[in-house]
Amino acid sequence: MDPSLYLVTDTAMCGDRGVPATAAAAVQGGVTVVQLRDRKAEDAAFVRLGRELRDALRPAGIPLLVNDRVHLVEAIGADGAHVGQSDLDPVAARELLGPSRLLGLSVRKAVELAAASALPPGTVDYFGIGPVWATASKPDHARPLGPDDAGRLASAAGLPGVAIGGITAERASLLRGKGFAGIAVVSAICAADEPAAAAAQLRQCWQAAA
Repeated sequence: MDPSLYLVTDTAMCGDRGVPATAAAAVQGGVTVVQLRDRKAEDAAFVRLGRELRDALRPAGIPLLVNDRVHLVEAIGADGAHVGQSDLDPVAARELLGPSRLLGLSVRKAVELAAASALPPGTVDYFGIGPVWATASKPDHARPLGPDDAGRLASAAGLPGVAIGGITAERASLLRGKGFAGIAVVSAICAADEPAAAAAQLRQCWQAAA
């Protein structure tokens, strides 16, 4: 998986355009992986949306991950899942997923990173690190880490770390050189008038800062 430009979907922000069309456009602009996140949808509706999104991403070979609902990965035909600290235990999630699918884990503290590092090898494939900055897409988020503290976690992770939380094209350059393998965004693409252009700008800023 190339985590350099990681899109986390928001159904409400995508609006009438819809999640699959938004994600497909974002892929044209350079998105490399997509996570389906919709906390309000019932399981049946989530599976339907997931399958539509999977079909939209398949021509480009872009991995699809499922937020939290590890039990629905198989039904959707997704490539893996992402869990938070209060979601399913990573070991249990790995047992459900099997050895070949991807699993990401959110961390924001050194103690969480230490616990994750003590998991059996192969349990987790990458870390989502944040929130780096405050973000409107997740109003209940914890205190922002800031780019320096988040970068220290990324540098110590031992696995690819993806920065998330309040990331814009303008802020992408502040994260380069701090140990991150990529950046994850929600509103910067989902709420954009032109998702493809927004993704292209994010990718350009991330790469230019290298």
